[in-house]
Amino acid sequence: MLYLVATPIGNLSDLSPRALETLRAARIVACEDTRRTWQLLSHFGVPRPETMISYREGVEESAGERVLAHLRAGRDVVLCTDAGYPGVSDPGFRLVRSAVAEGLPVCVVPGPSAADVALVVSGLPTSSWTFLGFPPRKPGALRRFFADEAEAPHTLVFYESPFRIGKTLAAAAETLGPRPAAVCLELTKKFERVERGTLPELAERFAGPPPKGEIAVVVGGKAREKRAQEEP
Repeated sequence: MLYLVATPIGNLSDLSPRALETLRAARIVACEDTRRTWQLLSHFGVPRPETMISYREGVEESAGERVLAHLRAGRDVVLCTDAGYPGVSDPGFRLVRSAVAEGLPVCVVPGPSAADVALVVSGLPTSSWTFLGFPPRKPGALRRFFADEAEAPHTLVFYESPFRIGKTLAAAAETLGPRPAAVCLELTKKFERVERGTLPELAERFAGPPPKGEIAVVVGGKAREKRAQEEP
């Protein structure tokens, strides 16, 4: 069985009892950063697994083949990332795809997700939303990234680096206009904060030195009333 274990996005107390039990029983663990995962295991007094495989972007093909070999041999493998779900903005989805293609069993052990937390705390509509991962870095691609979603009525959620958040918000404001949005920083951690406002307001607020911590951004969809007025 390939177990996909969601790990805390900040507060270690958010690790579920089921996730802890799964990690404690694991003999083989594949993870984004073996040092980070070992710190998590040590915090909860979990013995070091017999085998730890570094499964991250750049080595996912070779590391994935190692994991698949264990699965084919009938061994259980736990896959986790540094924070949140393996496979979400993470190369773990390639391993899941390969396992599914071979008919190997896959099981998800649910837990924290920055996208879900940011969406709920934003105060923006939650009935229909789209997760966009990380935006592209190049200016032209970044504008197209937002332009592709300009007519959609659903709420948008994406991640961004603190070093690029100012430029990304400026591009979003230029493309999408004064939509309501929320910039969520350090979610579940001691210095968690949420900055709310329109995209132009937030772009100006984050135009200076980069903030500290991980960031998730939530942007309201195109208002249905405005879309109706523009229809012929």
